[in-house]
Amino acid sequence: MAHTSALKLPHHSFDFGKILNFIKKNAVMSIAFAAALITTLAVPVDREYIGYFDFKTLTCLFCVLAVVCALKRINFFYILAKKVVLLFKNARMCTLALSYITFIGSMLIANDMALLTFLPLGYFVLSSCGKEKYMAFTFIMQNISANLGGMLTPFGNPQNLYLYSKFNIPTLEFMGIMAPPFILSVVLITLCCVIFVKSEPMEIKKEHDSLPVAKTVIYLLLFALSIAIVFRGIPYWIGLIIIPIAIFFLDRSALKIVDYPLLFTFVFFFIFAGNMSRIDIVRDSFSFLMEKNTLLFSTLSCQCISNVPSAALLSQFTSNYRDLLVGVNIGGVGTLISSLASLITYREYTSRNPGHTKYYVKLFSAFNFGFLIILFLFMTLINSFAA
Repeated sequence: MAHTSALKLPHHSFDFGKILNFIKKNAVMSIAFAAALITTLAVPVDREYIGYFDFKTLTCLFCVLAVVCALKRINFFYILAKKVVLLFKNARMCTLALSYITFIGSMLIANDMALLTFLPLGYFVLSSCGKEKYMAFTFIMQNISANLGGMLTPFGNPQNLYLYSKFNIPTLEFMGIMAPPFILSVVLITLCCVIFVKSEPMEIKKEHDSLPVAKTVIYLLLFALSIAIVFRGIPYWIGLIIIPIAIFFLDRSALKIVDYPLLFTFVFFFIFAGNMSRIDIVRDSFSFLMEKNTLLFSTLSCQCISNVPSAALLSQFTSNYRDLLVGVNIGGVGTLISSLASLITYREYTSRNPGHTKYYVKLFSAFNFGFLIILFLFMTLINSFAA
């Protein structure tokens, strides 16, 4: 008697665990997507949607991120920073060096990438010297440095790149607007490191590191090209052709690790902001609030919906780009969700110190809100003198 067996069909099911992990890992992008989707109910898709997108900002951001990823793949920033840290022989100077490196790095390679590059360096230095007691403080100072260091340059923070392009702000004017809070931030970070870290001796193990000369030179030239595009020296479409092709042939894996969720976050928030500006009650309400106090409202907005979406949304309702620019930069410190960089730091710290989450959040909040209040009052005072 022949035996018949049931035909087993392949079983397809959604792995909700993976989906949830993806949403958690890309929380800001997921929120942006949901926000864009919801607003399409009020403003159905039409021809005006194409006008929402700032293609130059997206191209500039992609070019900078791609080159930075290529440089990161050859450990360029890590090796450079480690050589600087090795010069210092005590905990206070090492903490200062790590903060300054992150501060300067955020001006050149954007705040998120600066943290992903230099937080592991901070962990390596402190753990190898037995100075883990300064880990939370150092991570918080690096986080504040990344958020505030990037404010000086148009490409230092993603929201800067967007506002610089949208309002066509002259470069020198841009840097002039951001110079006062930038200088105060340097002073505050320096004071915190001097006051809260003791001058304890440290011994860091030296290791031989080397860079591939040819790749390093080419990547630095590509980086110079991407910066020239940001500063409007070269048409952005040239970079969109040259940079991806060059990196594809030199190290195509670098293109795989570009922060595409950040790019899509901008795309979704362009849709969200564009739609919100076409809803009468929203436009009237936001325009009223921004007219009353652009600096205050943009700073508070960052605490609730983060600095990048705040810039994309609020730029639709004001022409006061000076206060908006300052607000979405100093607003990057404060709550854990005021900046994607803060979430990156939180994730990096808690993954290495899972039992110290509450302590980290308390210390983070104390320093971040302290910086936020001082910077906001300082800029309000400057505005009152300028009025």
